[in-house]
Amino acid sequence: MKNEIMSKLKQMEQDHGVKILFAVESGSRGWGFASKDSDYDVRFVYVRPMDWYLSIEEREDFIEAPISDLLDINGWDLKKALLLYKKSNLPLFEWLCSPIVYREDFRTAQRLRELMPAYFAPVPAMYHYLHIAGNKRDEIADTDQVKIKKYFYILRPLLACMWIEKNNTMPPMEFSRLMADQPLDSSLTTEIHKLLEKKISGQEYDIEPKSPVILEFLNSRTEHFDQYLKTVRKGAEPDYTPLNSLFRETLQEVWG
Repeated sequence: MKNEIMSKLKQMEQDHGVKILFAVESGSRGWGFASKDSDYDVRFVYVRPMDWYLSIEEREDFIEAPISDLLDINGWDLKKALLLYKKSNLPLFEWLCSPIVYREDFRTAQRLRELMPAYFAPVPAMYHYLHIAGNKRDEIADTDQVKIKKYFYILRPLLACMWIEKNNTMPPMEFSRLMADQPLDSSLTTEIHKLLEKKISGQEYDIEPKSPVILEFLNSRTEHFDQYLKTVRKGAEPDYTPLNSLFRETLQEVWG
């Protein structure tokens, strides 16, 4: 599958006349709880030739391939990515933290990782993760049988919020690292490991009876963070200067 992904990335470069700066895994495989039949969620950032950025025309700033049964692959133009980076865009930050890197041909990704402490915004990040957990809670509210993967779409953002509260930094992408960072109740840990084993060894749509332990964790953590976020303030907004420099440096490195 990796060979197919690499071939697809090369073909997209040729078809669109771009250079891919980095490409990573962004879904459950990067999080560390993929099922046997989980698809591959590949995300990348690319750069076009300099003349493309000097045009006044409105142009598409993303590239995507038709989604297949196993492969979902798309990417953002560098300028789009940098504008979102300045806003502390969590999906992009997670791409940069992915443990599965398919390609990283230039220095841009590493420079963005180095700049991350200055651009990561803890308060908006926590709201982002709580919103994800809340949406998944609403999806399972009226059912007694729950897809196992939905438990992890609740647990991972909650653990990410706990990481941010404790460390005030961008959380790691891997679920195992988020768990290891927190002294969780033994009953919750046992329940998570049981479900994790079933998720990894099973199929994407396997279901399980609703878990009171996880729902209690969700409710207690949500209440805690609702109160916590009332006591913290958003930090100062960083400026464009380092990102403008990085944009120009990338064009120079890629195209000469």
